[in-house]
Amino acid sequence: MPDPLDGVRVIEGDLDAKGARFAILVSRFNSFITDRLLGGAVDTLRRLGADPADITVVKVPGAWELPQTAARVLETESYDAVIALGCLMKGDTIHFDLIASEAAKGLSALGQQSKIPVLFGVLTTNDLEQAVHRAGAKYGNKGAEVAQAAVEQIRVYAALGRKTTRRRKK
Repeated sequence: MPDPLDGVRVIEGDLDAKGARFAILVSRFNSFITDRLLGGAVDTLRRLGADPADITVVKVPGAWELPQTAARVLETESYDAVIALGCLMKGDTIHFDLIASEAAKGLSALGQQSKIPVLFGVLTTNDLEQAVHRAGAKYGNKGAEVAQAAVEQIRVYAALGRKTTRRRKK
């Protein structure tokens, strides 16, 4: 069977973090989880070649402050990606739903408007057990996964930004 992508231009990123600058925003709320997410993110970036001097960690009170802070970070034009990390656990009130929704919408809007990737690494879990499993236990470390995605997206954005010209054959 012929390769359906034969002759098709495919753009995808690689996992080379060398030379890229990262801002990691991390919520202090539920720090026993977010510290694990942060550790996973930093470790992954370093393993992928990022220089520790190119990684800036910005600690904020909670997930509500993540979009607001991301907006300020983007204004600096000093980074190649913004990674937002947090942890929200469902409670008995609608507070969880409000904060989770606004954090997701705010970061999504910034990502759509920005020329650099804005990554969403906010856990939204039903309970502590689910949060622990997503912060390095049973289901891996979501901070590490988001950091890897940030590196790949930086490379995708760079590839999309390159101007290529192809001459049509006459």
